[in-house]
Amino acid sequence: MRGPHLSRRALLGQGTLALAGLSLGLSAPAFAAPKPPGPGGTGPFGPVVVADPGNGASYARAVRLERSNTLLATFQQFGAPGFPIFRSDDGGHTWHRHSNVPGADEAAGWWLQPHLYVLPRAFAGLPKGAVLCAGNSLDNFSSTTIQLYASVDGGATWTFLSTVAEGGAPVPENGYTPIWEPFLLLHRDRLICYYSDQRDPKYGQKLAHQTSRDLRTWGPVVNDAVGTDYSQRPGMTTVAQVHHNLWVMTYEGGGDTGDNFYAVHYKLAKDPEAFGPAPALVLHDQAGYVPSAAPVVSWSDSGGPKGTIVVTANSDQDLFLNRDLGDPDAWERVPCAIPGGYSRFTLPLATTGSWREPGLVLVVTGPYYAENGPIQAGVVRLP
Repeated sequence: MRGPHLSRRALLGQGTLALAGLSLGLSAPAFAAPKPPGPGGTGPFGPVVVADPGNGASYARAVRLERSNTLLATFQQFGAPGFPIFRSDDGGHTWHRHSNVPGADEAAGWWLQPHLYVLPRAFAGLPKGAVLCAGNSLDNFSSTTIQLYASVDGGATWTFLSTVAEGGAPVPENGYTPIWEPFLLLHRDRLICYYSDQRDPKYGQKLAHQTSRDLRTWGPVVNDAVGTDYSQRPGMTTVAQVHHNLWVMTYEGGGDTGDNFYAVHYKLAKDPEAFGPAPALVLHDQAGYVPSAAPVVSWSDSGGPKGTIVVTANSDQDLFLNRDLGDPDAWERVPCAIPGGYSRFTLPLATTGSWREPGLVLVVTGPYYAENGPIQAGVVRLP
């Protein structure tokens, strides 16, 4: 089902039994598309398809290396040890298998929910442009552990840095204690790792973060969003800066009444470490429609003096745009040529390198959760 009720719980609802019942076979996927007639990355194209990545391919993620046409992409693959890293040097038209996180000689077990992040400046001994990868490692289905790796050679090799947090067995039901879905952001002199957290006995699930100054040790857990009662399960944090002193966080409600249980919510805050007290807003377009499940937020510098907030959700192939710094009455629903999928990811492309057109956004996605299908990517232009 592709409707608003589909979430991580849909596939993992029976705990580790649901995971263990999936095939562990992993094919050798490869992005493939005809070479463009001119320089890559100059305009909309796609989708480019990864042929048969195997069961459970989702949580596709991508980053652009500093001021270049080089992109890295990854996704989770049930049964695969770690995350495959693909690289494109022509703006996403063609891709090749580049590496694995962790390295193939050290990867073991099952890994879920990768996140890639490029350091915008030198930090904690790593140079500007270093690539970070956070992921959720499952130890024989007895625990969940968010681990952090780094690459200083464009994603070719990876080094383990630290364990951010540890939780219980990967069972997405209230009363269990796993952690899920890391998201990274460098702010001032700290790296923030946001994640979904079931360990607090006050809440079935909450959204929280921890910070690090050295990428080795991590500070205390700070709440970002909690339910009004124990049964609610807000989940899947993503964050974007929309102004020099304004940040937006999106997440699925995981506890609303009525038909839209996983309605997309968002918060606005002047500090990305202070979302906790900010009011929760429900995203709705001009017709009152509310998207749901697995939202991802990004920000494009196009679309006017305030730029454009871009939100994608599991419920729709369309995108949801806001050009007024998150004003609840300013969301617009627009079509998107790249298919929908679970935790589809958007990467606005700043107009440097061969990307000369404003408003271009790379979109990368896997199939809907609990479905098999390709990883697909392409570039769209915001209207």
